[in-house]
Parts: sequence; C-alpha cells; structure tokens
Amino acid sequence: MVDFENKQMVGPAIRLNAADNVAVARTDIEAGFALAGSNVVTREKVPAGYKVALRDIAKGEEILKYAVTIGFAADDLAAGTMLHNHNVEFREFDRDYRHALDFKPMELLPEAERATFQGFMRPDGRAGTRNFVALISTVNCSATVVHAIADHFTPERLAEFPNVDGVAAFAHALGCGMEMTGEPMDLLHRTLAGYIRHPNVAASLVMGLGCERCQIGGLLGTQKLAPGPTLRTMVMQEAGGTRQSIEAGIEVVKELLVEANKCERETVPASHISVGLQCGGSDGFSSITANPALGTAVEILSRHGGTGILSETPEIYGVEHTLTSRAATPEIGEKLVERIRWWKDVYAVGRDVQINGTVSPGNQHGGLANIFEKSLGSSMKGGTGPLMEVYKYAEPVTTKGFVFMDTPGFDPVSATGQIAGGANLVAFTTGRGSCFGAKPTPSIKLATNTPMFKRLEEDMDINCGAVLDGDASMEEMGQQIFEYFLHVASGGETKSEQLDLGRHEFVPWNIGIVG
Repeated sequence: MVDFENKQMVGPAIRLNAADNVAVARTDIEAGFALAGSNVVTREKVPAGYKVALRDIAKGEEILKYAVTIGFAADDLAAGTMLHNHNVEFREFDRDYRHALDFKPMELLPEAERATFQGFMRPDGRAGTRNFVALISTVNCSATVVHAIADHFTPERLAEFPNVDGVAAFAHALGCGMEMTGEPMDLLHRTLAGYIRHPNVAASLVMGLGCERCQIGGLLGTQKLAPGPTLRTMVMQEAGGTRQSIEAGIEVVKELLVEANKCERETVPASHISVGLQCGGSDGFSSITANPALGTAVEILSRHGGTGILSETPEIYGVEHTLTSRAATPEIGEKLVERIRWWKDVYAVGRDVQINGTVSPGNQHGGLANIFEKSLGSSMKGGTGPLMEVYKYAEPVTTKGFVFMDTPGFDPVSATGQIAGGANLVAFTTGRGSCFGAKPTPSIKLATNTPMFKRLEEDMDINCGAVLDGDASMEEMGQQIFEYFLHVASGGETKSEQLDLGRHEFVPWNIGIVG
C-alpha cells in the first residue's frame, strides 16, 4: 500500500520505494532541471505522471517502481532520462506465486462498532442501495421495446412512487446467433439472472422476441427463477409485435411499480455493501493517489464485514503474484492463475490487446508504459488484505472481504459482471477522466489528480489528488471514501446519477462465436 507521506521526494518527483531506480514526476519537469536530494539532472522534459531515471540503467536491467518490475531497459539509459514505452521494453518474466504464504486474516470490528446505512432489505437476505424496476431483454431484438417502455416512465410519472429510484432498461447485443449450450450461453444466463435478482432491483419484466436462442424458459430454468408478483415475462411475437408489446409492457410496469413502492429504506449493517472496483483512463498518478486510497477504503469496509470486488484480469497481469501470495488458501491462488493462463494461452493468443503488452493511447498519454505498470496501480484498488475468493464472470459473489472476479478490462463489460455478481456500489478511479454510470448500481468517481478533477468536476465525486497536493493523508482519503460509500448507499446521489448515466452501459461479455 502506498504511504505517500513517507516516500522520498526528489525535487518535484517522488521515489516510491528505496529500491526503485525511477521516480514519478509530480508536475512537468523541464530539461536541465537538477532534482534536489540527488545528483540527477533531467536530460529532457518529463511530463507530470511520467518516470525519470534516478541512476544509469543498463540495457536489459529491470525498471523498478514500488520495488516491482514494470519492464526492462530497452537501451542503456543515463540518469535523468525520461522513461516511457519508447525505452521501456515489455517482456515476460518469471514470478513466484507463493500461494497463500503471506495470508493474514482480516480482523473484523466488533459488531457493535460496525457502521450502518439506510438500505432496502430483500427477501433473500441481501440489502440494496437503490430500488429499481428492471426491464431485461433476452435478445437484441427486444432492445427497442424495453427502452421504449423505460422512456415512458418520466420523473413526472414516477412521482407517485417516491420509494422507487427509476425504471431501467437492460438491453444488449447478444441472445441469438450464438451457441445454444456451453459457457457463452451460461455466461449470458447468469448475467441476466444477476440483474433480475440484484439487491438494487425490486421487480423485473423480462422481454423476449420469441424465436431467439436465449429463450425466457431456458433462462428461468437454468437460473432457478419463477414468475411471480415481482417477476413478469412477455414475448413480443405472442403479444402482437412492437407497438402492442410496448403498450402491454407499460401496463405491467405500472403493476410492478406498486410492488416496488412498498419497499422502504431501513437501517442495515455496512456488511451488506458490495463494491465493484473499477479504473479507467488511468495515469501515472493512479498508483499514487486514487487506487491506493480506494484500497484503504476497501480495507476499512472489509473490517466492517463488507466486500470489495477487484476485476479486470488483464489489469492485474504482471503483478498477480502479489495477490496469490495473500490468498486465503493455495486453491484460491491457483484459481486466479488459471484465469490468467486462460487469457494468455486461449483467449488472447496473438491478439493486440493490453494483456499482451500495449495499453490504450489514453493510458500512454497519462504516463503508463505498458500493462505491467498499469497492473501495478490497478491491483492496489483491492488494498493489502487477504484474497478470499476468485469468481468467474457474473457468478454470484457470496464471500465477504476482498475477492476477485475474472472480467475484461473494458469498463462497461467489467462492471456489468460485477453488478451481476451482486455489487450494489461501483467505485471508479480515473486519471484521464472517465465519464461512466452503471444502473441499477451507483457509480462513484475518484479523480487521481486535482487539475482533472477541476476540469471534469461535474463527473467527479472525490478528488484523491488531495493526497498528491499534500492536503490529505492516505488514511484520511480512504476514510473519506468509506464514509461516501455509506452516504451513497443510503440514497445520496452520485455525479453520474445526477447526469442520468448508466442507461447504455449494460454490456454482457461475449466470449463465443457468432453464427
């Protein structure tokens, strides 16, 4: 975990560990600048968030940040050289997974000392942070219909249902032209079911076309769901087509709203909070401010009995050994390695995707040289506590504490899996400025730096750049984030909710072929 206060300042740069041979520029550093506290003079401009060599580094030598390997010198690099993907080589290297050897149980607070929030208790014993009526399409062919039904329920029409947060449509591009059986269909089924039974959803209408491969009957059967007062179904080909399905769907939702409005907020333990941990538009400060601050908040939440779900498998690659060593059992560590191997040996073989080295242009502009450096920061969102379980995409998350779910790095797909698994909050760190929402789950935006926070303040909830500015300690920032979790879980609106984001970010992972 980052302890910013104890890091070595090298003029306007930060050396994050005594073993490091690079420092990170806090602000733009011009060429010819003598770094105080060292004998280093910059040989070229070092933009904020980028790295500068603190000594001569020989070709092939490891580049160390937080004493972790993030690449290798592509050439002989003189002290004062700016380091980035043009002179930092990405290549594979051996890692010691040390399964469960560093495991330390999380110490829970006594129940009397644990925090609470105002949530919606559900019949299955979980608690929601929001109270939605969900419109679920089984196939892309019913997407227009569910969106039209949702659009009918304007704020004015929902005014008579004060306990309902909204009517949300969850449409997607899958459901037909895909394999009838196997993991692609299983994945879609459990994703849809995860939204139907989500703790932030009071009632659902499932809408199919009728001839698709993802049949309503098959979905309900495999997921052990049954129609009832809060789960209704409709098939367009049986209802008379598009217009009549929309009209009939509106009438069904009116009935579901009555049921949903019966739910009221009540005091529940913070152990019911499950946070999906996301990062997007990362930069060189992600690993110094927002990600470790979020990790601190997850540690606090875990002590209160709650759950943090780290995901984005390509964005832990290269540092996965720092997680496996903290796993509760060797078997849990092996589960994580198996997921990494599936990505490397099956799913992404020969593909120009980030697990094979190259991060997005935005990440590169933000100072990240490759996926190893990005992963170093990304993994920090989970804190330093024990890894308690590893889940496949959209599997129900039932274990408390810090867990991992296998997802892609693409934020809408990743968050969809976390929410399907039960995340009733999403915490999203960003350095470049991701604008994201994820109904029915509130999305909390955490900025890594003050300039971006000020530029995009309408989208950002908390400025973790205060750590970099010296205005807050890491512990203070983590506590602030945790308290904001409680505030949002109790009904406080996030910036993304104020902007009504999240209407189009339901994106189930498509791992199969289209035929």
